Amino acid sequence: MNVGDRVRLLTGTEEGIITRVLDSELVEVAIDNDFTIPVLLRELVPVAAEEGQAFRRAAPEPSRPATGSKKNKPQGGQSKAARPVAPTPAGRPQPAGPSAAMPPKPAAATPPPPAAKGLYLALVHQAPELLALHLLNNTEVEVVFTYGEERQGKYRALAADKLKAKAASAALAHLHLKDFEQWPAVVFQLLNFKLNGDAAYDLLTKRQSFKATTFYTSRRPAPVIGKEAYLFQLDEKPAPALNPEKLAAAEAAIEAAATPPPVLDSKQANVLQQALGGDKPLTVPAAIAPTPPKPAEALVAPPHEFDLHIEALRPEGAEGLSNTAMLRQQLDAFEDALSRALATNMHEIIFIHGAGNGTLRKEIHRQLSRNKDIKFFEDAQKEKFGYGATLVRLK
Repeated sequence: MNVGDRVRLLTGTEEGIITRVLDSELVEVAIDNDFTIPVLLRELVPVAAEEGQAFRRAAPEPSRPATGSKKNKPQGGQSKAARPVAPTPAGRPQPAGPSAAMPPKPAAATPPPPAAKGLYLALVHQAPELLALHLLNNTEVEVVFTYGEERQGKYRALAADKLKAKAASAALAHLHLKDFEQWPAVVFQLLNFKLNGDAAYDLLTKRQSFKATTFYTSRRPAPVIGKEAYLFQLDEKPAPALNPEKLAAAEAAIEAAATPPPVLDSKQANVLQQALGGDKPLTVPAAIAPTPPKPAEALVAPPHEFDLHIEALRPEGAEGLSNTAMLRQQLDAFEDALSRALATNMHEIIFIHGAGNGTLRKEIHRQLSRNKDIKFFEDAQKEKFGYGATLVRLK
């Protein structure tokens, strides 16, 4: 059994959908009234689609009433008077038959142009509070894709498959609206592919996070499946086609860089020096080992209480700084700490800016009010800081 399968509990009549695999023997099941429970696999049985058709088939349509009795029907077929007639060009009726005038065929509709892009993430209601996540391919080419989730900066690969043109994937995940604040960011890697096509395409990677300000306004009819869905386009910028000549040139450059230059011994070097017109023997320097690149510095989260007083930022304090330069340095430290807090998925941070004349506090509040990644901010622990600190809650 996989995520998205409909199952029934062996110990009851409840049915639901598998939304998550917890371990090798335990799964999470969303019951139809939208609450989830952990259930052992041995206590579940899959519900086949044929079962619903067999036990919930629609009632047959009532038969049509007879239009006449048998004795009123002509024997041996229709009489000449009852046969349909077709008008001739002169307007005189004649019996209908193969020679009757046929109506002109309607002109064939012009097929729509092929879609240049059209890869969508669609969240479709399975129940009032339960959404299924699908990948929609509204293009004319196939797509090879991988799907994963990112939680607290850690990525987890969950699915990989190939999706045909004008098709929708099976449910890749199930999400509950009541847990909207804890939804992970989803990561897709997409590679266009067309059998016997004349172009190769670059890999397209898309990370999609969900915010309430844009999520609820994204609901509209989805292509391919023809249902209402929360829709997010993954290929606003379609993957560029790769030029074979550029690929060959790039490969040649990589090979040239990987090939070490020839090393000349002292005799060969002297011959080369004399051939170039020099009279002094050439000294061949010893080979110098390449310097290994420095590893990238790990991103460090700021402290939960970040002090913006100039004495905490500079050991020498405000000596030699004008008020404008001091304010600029404090704001630079604030912006750096806020960006690191967002990048390391901190939930909240307190900025200690002091009361003073309120200039720094007002500038910090102005920048926070414009940042879409801030849930809210307020004065922090007035009994401890007074009006000299601001608590920022991050999304």
